Amino acid sequence: MQRRSSARLLTLIAIVLAIGVAGCGSEDGSAGSDSTSSHNSADVAFATDMIPHHTQAIEMADMALTRAEDTDVIDLAGQIKAAQDPEIEAMSGWLEAWGEEVPDLGDDMSGMDHDMSGMDDSMPGMMSEADMQGLADSSGAAFDRMWLTMMIEHHEGAISMAETELSDGESAEAKSLADDIIEGQQAEVTTMQGLLDDLGA
Repeated sequence: MQRRSSARLLTLIAIVLAIGVAGCGSEDGSAGSDSTSSHNSADVAFATDMIPHHTQAIEMADMALTRAEDTDVIDLAGQIKAAQDPEIEAMSGWLEAWGEEVPDLGDDMSGMDHDMSGMDDSMPGMMSEADMQGLADSSGAAFDRMWLTMMIEHHEGAISMAETELSDGESAEAKSLADDIIEGQQAEVTTMQGLLDDLGA
């Protein structure tokens, strides 16, 4: 009797453990599925548009790192680049996970103006090819003032896009990034407005 009872007990334990493992596997699987499926067209549009928007900001930041005269402008440009590079990587990852196309901006951002022609009218704050060329042709304090003015407009456009994501999006990750963009870029706008005042613009 004891052997039979022990065998039954071991069998029951094995069944309970098997059910527990299966349950955990099911929960993990559904969680993984939710991470890729809980999004909508607004999330896709946000990531698809914000990637080239951020890329243009990084191109402008790169210009400032080599051409700006004011050290505060140079420091801010480095801050913008450091913040937006990883955000581009994150948004690209989401689009891939969602089975959506990732914007192809090329390996060399020097060709970005051509790739983005015509997009400045559809996305808030995007600079035209002529705007970017004008910035590239300027230098000294004139460059600093132009860069700050353009980057303020660019940031305000990104904030508007992020606000749309907060109101229309579904992805928790995308909405969290939108919150970060609004908070971070609004603070940078305030900083840039102060720098413009200091430069007498």
